[in-house]
Amino acid sequence: MERVKGIGGVFFKAKDKDALLAWYRDNLGVPVEPWGGHAFRWVGEGTTTWSAFEEGSDYFEPTNARYMINYRVDDLDAMLAQLREAGADVDDKIDESEYGRFGWARDPEGNRFELWQPPEGM
Repeated sequence: MERVKGIGGVFFKAKDKDALLAWYRDNLGVPVEPWGGHAFRWVGEGTTTWSAFEEGSDYFEPTNARYMINYRVDDLDAMLAQLREAGADVDDKIDESEYGRFGWARDPEGNRFELWQPPEGM
C-alpha cells in the first residue's frame, strides 16, 4: 500500500497575495520565491505534523477558520517579540509541554497561525 510521507504543501487564499507574501517574508523570514511560494526542505532530522481536529474544537479560536498552519521556529520568544514589534496580533498565551513550546499570532488578513519551538533533540 502506498502511503503519504509528509506534508507536500500548504495552500491558502489571500485577499492581497503580494502584500500577504511580503508580510510572511518580512515578519517570519519565509523566503518567498518569484513564483509566489517556498519549498521547505528538511535537513537532517525533523518532522511535520498532520492532524485533524473535531468539528467543535476551539483550538483555532478566536477565528472560525477551518485550517491553521504550524511553523517550526528555533526561538519562540524572539519570534513573538519580532511579530509584536511589527504590529502583529500576537496571543499572550504560551503553552509548554513535553512536545515543546507553542505560541499563536494572526497575519494581516486575520489567519491564525501557530509557532512551535520543539524540545531539544526533536
